[in-house]
Amino acid sequence: MRIAQLANFIGPASGGMKTAVQTLGEGYTEAGVPRLLVVPGPRDARTQTEHGDVVQLRAPRVGGGYRLIVEPWRVTEVLEQFGPTSIEISDKATLMPVAHWARRRGVRSLLFSHERLDAMLSLRTGWETGIAAPVSVLNRMLVRSFDEVVVTSRFAMREFQHLAASAGTALHRISLGVDLATFAPTPTREPRGDVLRLVHAGRLSREKSPHLAVATAVALHERGVPVHLDVYGTGPHRDELEEIAGTAPVTFHGHVAGRRALARRLGEADIALSVCPGETFGLAVLEALACGTPVVTAAYGGALELVDDLSGAWGEPDPDSLADAVLDLASRPAEATREAARERAEQFCWSHTVRDMLALHAGLTPGPTAGLVLAGREERTA
Repeated sequence: MRIAQLANFIGPASGGMKTAVQTLGEGYTEAGVPRLLVVPGPRDARTQTEHGDVVQLRAPRVGGGYRLIVEPWRVTEVLEQFGPTSIEISDKATLMPVAHWARRRGVRSLLFSHERLDAMLSLRTGWETGIAAPVSVLNRMLVRSFDEVVVTSRFAMREFQHLAASAGTALHRISLGVDLATFAPTPTREPRGDVLRLVHAGRLSREKSPHLAVATAVALHERGVPVHLDVYGTGPHRDELEEIAGTAPVTFHGHVAGRRALARRLGEADIALSVCPGETFGLAVLEALACGTPVVTAAYGGALELVDDLSGAWGEPDPDSLADAVLDLASRPAEATREAARERAEQFCWSHTVRDMLALHAGLTPGPTAGLVLAGREERTA
């Protein structure tokens, strides 16, 4: 078995996808499987690493710091040299011809869907109508082009379920994992004080809903709740967020260098706000839970499936409903919710993700649960 991973549309907001691609690749090589990674970049380059070669193909910027490979035939040239038995594509934009190349050569093709297009476009553009039809056309083409489609949540699965069934394409739900060693409870954390310490970590762009997190802190402040929100991350909408915050106790810290430094800050908070209703999985949720910090999330989206009744709370995606969820969570015994948060995160192991993906690459079918341990509120994720 020889696996080629293709991670297109790389940019500053793709941290979760980068983490997943990197961790899976490390797992493949540790299992003794040769692996090649192809990514876009400012220039052509090839780098040898302990986890396989990384080929960077020159690609233009397409807005927001993203780069996108627009010459798929250059990808197939690289693949011809590597000779994969299967390819794993994390892209829905320009690499569909690579799946067609794979089919002609008897190479297995897997689409790893890291986002739900209708939800992402709606959040990014603010449009409520006019998105469903073109997204459906693209998804119909995707399920007919790939041998397998992989999603990470029930919420993400619904984007493809009927289309994949009609095309006869296998659809698999496989959860991601979290680095439980790096993201761990802070041993020297101070007990909860008079001020409720909230945290939000992520890209400051509309598709991640930081506006909703900041507005939730403002709603609590306006109710007279002693609260402080720390925001970690950068992005194009920081000015808008600062305007929303106004005089409320919200501090914007910018980028945090190093995952351990971020873990320490997550662990110091009382509650994490990860409230995007369009997340297909929510690695930020798992990272906070792993640090022992309970999470408030929206009552829609894949992130909800990671939070159970003991480790967090949820509300409608509006500031007042989420503020109610924060107060509900804060009213519970802190020690119990923090223990439950860590225990919840421990149910999501990268080793299970790697195992199930290797099975797909080998032409096998993962187990019926495919590594997923979900909170069981399917009716709330419509």
